[in-house]
Amino acid sequence: MQKKRNFSIIAHIDHGKSTLADRLIELAGTVDDRRFHDQFLDSMDIEQERGITIKSNTVTLNYRASDGLNYELNLIDTPGHVDFSYEVSRALASCEGVLLLVDASQGVEAQTLANLYMAMEHDLEIIPVINKIDLPAADIDGAREQIEQELGLDSLDAVLCSAKEGRGINEVLEAVVQRIPAPSGSVQAPLRALLFDANYDPYRGVIISVRVFDGTLKPGDTIRFMQGGTVHKVEELGGFLPERVPGKALAAGDVGYVIAGVKSVRGVNVGDTITHEHRPAQAPVPGFVKARPVVFSSIYPISTDDFPELADALEKYQLNDAALIYERDSSAALGQGFRCGFLGLLHLEIFQERLEREFGQALVMTAPSVRYRIALNDGSTITVDNPQYFPDPTLIDHVLEPIIKASIIFPSRYMGAVTKLCLERRGMQTGYHYPTTNRIELGMELPLAEVIYDFYDRLKSVSQGYGSFDYEFHGYQRANVVKLDILVNGEKVDALSLIVHRDRARPRAVQICKKLKDVLPRQQFKVAIQGAIGGKIIARSTLNALRKDVTAKCYGGDISRKRKLLERQARGKKRMKMVGKVEIPQRAFVAVLKTNDG
Repeated sequence: MQKKRNFSIIAHIDHGKSTLADRLIELAGTVDDRRFHDQFLDSMDIEQERGITIKSNTVTLNYRASDGLNYELNLIDTPGHVDFSYEVSRALASCEGVLLLVDASQGVEAQTLANLYMAMEHDLEIIPVINKIDLPAADIDGAREQIEQELGLDSLDAVLCSAKEGRGINEVLEAVVQRIPAPSGSVQAPLRALLFDANYDPYRGVIISVRVFDGTLKPGDTIRFMQGGTVHKVEELGGFLPERVPGKALAAGDVGYVIAGVKSVRGVNVGDTITHEHRPAQAPVPGFVKARPVVFSSIYPISTDDFPELADALEKYQLNDAALIYERDSSAALGQGFRCGFLGLLHLEIFQERLEREFGQALVMTAPSVRYRIALNDGSTITVDNPQYFPDPTLIDHVLEPIIKASIIFPSRYMGAVTKLCLERRGMQTGYHYPTTNRIELGMELPLAEVIYDFYDRLKSVSQGYGSFDYEFHGYQRANVVKLDILVNGEKVDALSLIVHRDRARPRAVQICKKLKDVLPRQQFKVAIQGAIGGKIIARSTLNALRKDVTAKCYGGDISRKRKLLERQARGKKRMKMVGKVEIPQRAFVAVLKTNDG
């Protein structure tokens, strides 16, 4: 136990977590040069392509320290983006200490602070590491000052390194060995192992990642999930080096994997505690706080026959992404589907891409929305996250929308541009202060609905990439929001309905009507595409009919002959319009979703 260390790397996005993990793996000689590649722990294609970490990944490093002893270091790499903070909280529950990375050129940023507070909540040992000291713009003294002032940590304890060039990596590992405490727990006590991640293998079933707090686990043991209640027999267990390597046992303090023939994903809950069936533990390990989704969207299979496959894919996907929450949903236009909750728009985007790549699912997604509280005239209050269930305006007394408290850190020269962006999004400034002479931290209260689309991208644009953003849920406040319906040929299309602020309703309706006019196939009759709030039409586009020239056979003669033919054609078109039904293709839904900059 004294030779084991469990630690995590936490930082703001793009401060060099994955690069530092690469250097630690190289120095420990865990992977040979032939198999090694950059971003080694980012195993998904999508992580490699985007250059971001999405999933926490575990690797065991065998390190010979300066005291001549060999240590087993379990490293859990974590994501930096605010949308994946739930992954970070799960990784921290399995550690005794963290390396808190600070970019020497950018200093302490919003997510650095958020991750620090999360580590403090778990009562972990925090080692500040100043990375990227090789950059020409590196300001080491400035970074030390921010560590003192903003993080409240001793800057003299900070380790200097350049993960890119491999400088200072030995010092980082020495700090892990000397300053992070060995795991506590008893090998003789009843087994308590925290299930902190899982994924599905079609041949082996559910593969569980665990951190053992007490006891010992061996192949052949009968185990029980304390929350799920299911009982299984351990077939194989071992460590991550970084691929799965079978072992003889997992003892207190170890991090590893367990395969126990779990074929059904229903009884497996991330955050559950595993114990022995014959000698159970008295109480489970404290799990994780349930993820609180802030963005909601409905997903539907492109072919209704694929619904059972989508349901199966979602069950397996949720094992690997415990922050996803979903329930059954249906739409008149798109059939059976699911209403899903996400931690942010990037989370939603990654979810859609992973379902398509890993499970071969072709999906249609409705426009993202947030959860509103609606006070009705009869005194009751309902919660709505789906425009389909937004009540009639005559029944509503008032609507409350979710508000976030945002912390935005950026160089002070961008103050005007960032403030303007926030005010455009109906933000209200709550204060600001200067952590250092040329950087400013701006406090803002913003409606969540205004943030979920492209706020982060716009912030990066107006601050030339230097702006950082972190937020927490603040509460609800009154808002003048309405349900915007889209009508095609007089019929509401429920999958295109939106809940928007009244001031934004008309521009958004005009935009959707124009887009639909471009993508809908023309009919034999004129089709009206309208945007409406209640019974009031606020925007319209007209899709012209496919016409046949019925007067082509008339050569010369009286004008009344031509008029008679045109009038007969008009009567036929009118009858056709009354009984005609406009089929909306799937690409129309996708095209409308892409017009989210209104």
